[in-house]
Amino acid sequence: MEKQIRTTRSLCPVCFRNLPAYMVEKEDGQIFLTKSCPDHGEFSVPVWRGRVDFHQWVQYARPLKEADGLHCPEHCGICSGHQSGTCCILLEVTRRCNLRCRFCFADGGTQEADPTMDELKGAVRDLVRQCGQPLLQLSGGEPTLRDDLPELIRFAKEAGCSYVQLNTNGIRLAEDPAYTEALAEAGLDIVFLQFDGTNDKIYEYLRGERLLEIKTQAIRVCSDLRIGVTLVPTVVPGVNVQDLGRLVRFAREHVPGVRGIHFQPVSYFGRYTDAPAADGRYTLDQLMADLADQTGISVESFMPSRCDHPLCGFHANFLLTSEGGLKPLTSITRSAGERGCARDSREYVARHWRRPAGEPEPAGKFSDEMDFDTFLYRLRHGSLTLSAMAFQDAMNLNIERLIRCSLHVYDHGTVKPFCAHYLTPAADL
Repeated sequence: MEKQIRTTRSLCPVCFRNLPAYMVEKEDGQIFLTKSCPDHGEFSVPVWRGRVDFHQWVQYARPLKEADGLHCPEHCGICSGHQSGTCCILLEVTRRCNLRCRFCFADGGTQEADPTMDELKGAVRDLVRQCGQPLLQLSGGEPTLRDDLPELIRFAKEAGCSYVQLNTNGIRLAEDPAYTEALAEAGLDIVFLQFDGTNDKIYEYLRGERLLEIKTQAIRVCSDLRIGVTLVPTVVPGVNVQDLGRLVRFAREHVPGVRGIHFQPVSYFGRYTDAPAADGRYTLDQLMADLADQTGISVESFMPSRCDHPLCGFHANFLLTSEGGLKPLTSITRSAGERGCARDSREYVARHWRRPAGEPEPAGKFSDEMDFDTFLYRLRHGSLTLSAMAFQDAMNLNIERLIRCSLHVYDHGTVKPFCAHYLTPAADL
């Protein structure tokens, strides 16, 4: 027996027609998004596997009203119907890349001419005007292929961007420490480092090369320069799901240089649009449950995304313990109702992902008994954040989620929700 538990809107994955959609709960607790296009038929895709209590997780999310989202994401920009401000905004500075990854939401690696520095500075001025003082993500392609990136970082900070983050595969950071030092001196706050696992078979499959050592070296270089590093794995069933626990242990061993891990369950857009059958989908609650199984962390430690829709992601904060474990500082049961505006979320991200000032705590000095001052020090120097963002593709796009998006992309004068900007028609249906 199945029951309809929520009404929303979605798109036909073939023609992008805006359609009514429904969240349907199966007998086993799985939740499917269903929709029907008059030209292309019915579609049903799992969005929750029943491994975490769905109703508790989404209890503070307001359902879509009847008049909401009727025209999303046609001609999409941040309009009066959008319900979140900009926390982070992504700016593509090049389409070139020095890898050819199997999964790439931006379909990087083209030979398009780079935007000029004047064009990029104009874009930064405009996005600050539209979005206030956002956390700016410099992306691509591979942004470190630009020699003038330090100039852009320095300008972005002067123009009013509160923080600057670099999305990178880390190759140049490792191979050219002088360039990385120039980025640090220009004011770079955070490196979002593509980091899919702890063995080279994973990188050979996803990225086409053996990259573990060079990525580890990139962490060392950034750590020496006090640039906070967040590891960003694309999680793909059958490739690196069984490596999640080892990845968390790797991150723990590299604190305080590594500030956290930001998991991204694979979505099917950009270069790779061949969505799997329903049983091949990897959902947010599967990720939480697999992390719990492989690390001993309780699922109760995870909290829904702070200002996006709860189905968009999670976060959890941990203190390192003297035995090599992780002590949770967050709880879904205690804090599920805590919401934040875009500014609050931006400051939360910066607080946990930037490298803190002061000297790191020596290895092995952690004690589980501490006074308040020690706790605050440990929170800055001996903590690790686990978070996730479950991007949407043409099959599972839920407009209830889309209108709550606070991760935006700047596109020639327009500010767009991330998943609307990179949306790609599904292949081979």
